[in-house]
Amino acid sequence: MTKLPFSGDAEAFLHAHTVLDRAPLVPEVALHLATEITPIWRATEAWLEAEGIEPPFWAFAWPGSQVLARMVLDDPAMVRGRRVLDFAAGCGLAAIACAMAGAASVEAAEIDPLAVAATRLNAAANGVTVTAELGDVVGALCRWDVILCGDVCYERPMTAHVLPWLRRMAADGAEVLVADPGRAYLPREGVAAVCKMAVPTTMELEDRTERLVTVYRLV
Repeated sequence: MTKLPFSGDAEAFLHAHTVLDRAPLVPEVALHLATEITPIWRATEAWLEAEGIEPPFWAFAWPGSQVLARMVLDDPAMVRGRRVLDFAAGCGLAAIACAMAGAASVEAAEIDPLAVAATRLNAAANGVTVTAELGDVVGALCRWDVILCGDVCYERPMTAHVLPWLRRMAADGAEVLVADPGRAYLPREGVAAVCKMAVPTTMELEDRTERLVTVYRLV
C-alpha cells in the first residue's frame, strides 16, 4: 500500500473522501471522485497543508483525461496490443480506458502517492490491470508505443520539465498525444491537432461549465 505523509492508509483515505462516480464524457468507467458531497471537495488549502496532502488533482476527472479516454474507447485500435503510458495519470482514467480497449500493457505514471493509490483502486473497480508506480519517469528510456498526456501544460515549470522528454519519446518512435483544454503553456510548434471535444465541467474547477479540449500529436 502506498505510504502517505499523514497517519492512515491510502485506501481508507480515498474511501472517506470520495464516492464511486462516473465522468460525464466516459460513463463506462467507474472512478473514486470528489463531488459536492465529499469532504475533500470543501477542504481548504490550510487543511490540505496541515494534513501533508498535495492539491487533490487525483480526485477529479479532468477534461484532458476524459477526452483521451473517450478517444480510446471509441477507437480501441489506437492502443490494442500496444504498450501504453498514461503520463501524469491523476485518477488513472485514460489508463483504465486503454486497459479496457485491449492494450498489451498499461502504465500510469504519477509523483503523488494518493494519485497512485487512486489509480490502483479505480483499476480494481473496473476489473482491469494497470501498473501504477510512484515516481517521475521523465528521463526514462522509451519503452512504450503510445504515451497519453492529459492537461500537462498548465504551468511553465511543468511544461519545461516534461516537454523535451516527451519530444524525445516521439523521436524514439512513441505516439505522443497531449490533450489540452487551452492552457497557456502548450507549445504552438511541433504539434498537430488530432481532434477536438467539448467536455462538461464545473464552475468550482474551471470557472466555466464547458471546456473545449484539443488533442495534439507531437511531431
